Amino acid sequence: MNLRTVSLRRRVTVSAIAVLGIVLVALVLVVDAMFMSQSVQDVETTLLDKSRNAQTLVKQQRVRGAELVNRLEGRGVQARLVMPDGTEHGHLPADEVTNKVTRDLPDGSTITLYVESSVITVAQTRLRRLLLLVGFGSLAVTAVALVWVVRRALAPLDSMTTLARSIARGDRGHRLNPARTDNELGRTAAAFDDMLDSLEGSEERTKRFVADAAHELRTPIAGVQAVSEALMQTGSAEERERLNLLLVRESRRAGRLVDDLLALARIDAGLELHRERVDLLALAEAEVGRARLLAPEFDIAAEGESAYVSGDPQRLAQVLANLADNARQATGPSGRVRVRVSTVGSYAWLVVSDNGPGVPPDERDRIFDRLVRLDEARDRRSGGSGLGLSIARGVVRAHGGELSCIDPDGPGAAFQVRIPLAD
Repeated sequence: MNLRTVSLRRRVTVSAIAVLGIVLVALVLVVDAMFMSQSVQDVETTLLDKSRNAQTLVKQQRVRGAELVNRLEGRGVQARLVMPDGTEHGHLPADEVTNKVTRDLPDGSTITLYVESSVITVAQTRLRRLLLLVGFGSLAVTAVALVWVVRRALAPLDSMTTLARSIARGDRGHRLNPARTDNELGRTAAAFDDMLDSLEGSEERTKRFVADAAHELRTPIAGVQAVSEALMQTGSAEERERLNLLLVRESRRAGRLVDDLLALARIDAGLELHRERVDLLALAEAEVGRARLLAPEFDIAAEGESAYVSGDPQRLAQVLANLADNARQATGPSGRVRVRVSTVGSYAWLVVSDNGPGVPPDERDRIFDRLVRLDEARDRRSGGSGLGLSIARGVVRAHGGELSCIDPDGPGAAFQVRIPLAD
C-alpha cells in the first residue's frame, strides 16, 4: 500500500474553496436567469397596465395626442401613438425591443408601448457586477478563514505526529486518550492508542522472551562447557563415560531448545503447510503407538470416530506428540492418558486428557505462553523447553483452529483441539 502524502490542510482548504466557488458560480447563474425572467414578466405586466390606462384616459378623460404619450411614457416605457388622420406622436425605438404591446383606442387611434432591451441589459449588468464582487469577496474571506479553521480542526493530527515521534525516540507509555471515540478523529486516536498498546505489549513480550530464551540456553551451554572441561581433566574411563553421557544429554537439550525456537520463528513468520486430507483418529492411534514404544507400561489409548480435516499431517502429528508427551510427563509412569476424537457441527474435536495434577483455572490461558512451566512435572529435568504448548497452539491456529485447556471430566487436565472439517 502506497499512501499519497499530500498536505491534508492544503487539500481540505482547496477542496472547500473549490466547492464554494462552484456553488457561487451556480448561484450567480441561477440569480441571473431568475432576474432576466422576472424582468421580462415585470415589463410585460407594466406594458399591459399602461395599455389599459391609455384606453381609460382616452375614453373617460378625453386625453389625446402628445399629452397621452407624455402620460404613458416613463419607467423605461416608450410610446408611439398614430392618430386616425395619420399624425404620429412619440418616439421610434432606437434599439432592439424586448417587449411591446399595441392597442386600438376608442377614438380610432393606435398606441404602441415598448421597452428597449438596453433597459433590462443595463440592470442585469449591474446585478452581475454586484454578484461577482460579493462572490469573490466572500471567497477571499472564506479562504482566509478556512486556513485558520482547518489548522485548528487538524490539530489532533499534529498531536498524533508528536506522540509517534516521541515514541520512536524511545519515550514509551504515552497515549492520546481521546475524550470521545464516536467521531472520525476520536476513532483514529483510539485505534492509534490500541496499536501502541499492541506494539509495546509485543515489544515487552519479545524482550521477555529473548531474556528467557537466553537464560534457558545458558543452562545447557554452561553444562556442556562444564562437562567438556571436566572431560579434559579426568583420566578415569568410567568417569569419562559418565561425562560423555552428560555431554550428550546437555547438547540434546540445547539442540531441542534451538529447534523449538526455530519452530516458533517459522510460526510467527507464517507457517507453510502441505495440506491433504487427514484422519485425526488415525493420527491419534499412530501417536499412541509411538508413546507405547517409548514407555511400554504407560496407559495411553485413542478412542472415538474418524474425523477428516484438511491439514499438514506432519504438523498435526507434532501437535499430538507435544500434547501426549506433556500429559505423560505430568502424570508420571503410572498415569493414564486418553486421546478422544469426535465431530461437532462443522468441526473436528480432539481432546487429550490425563489424570495428573491438572491445571489451575486461572493458569489455563497462561500455560500457552512461551517458556512457562507450572509444576515440577514440567520442569527442566523432564527435558522440555517450555515451548511445546506454544508451538502446538501456533500450528493449530495456522490450520484455522484453536487449542485450549478445558475443564476435564474428572481429575487431571484436558486439552482440546478444534479444527474445521474437510469439505
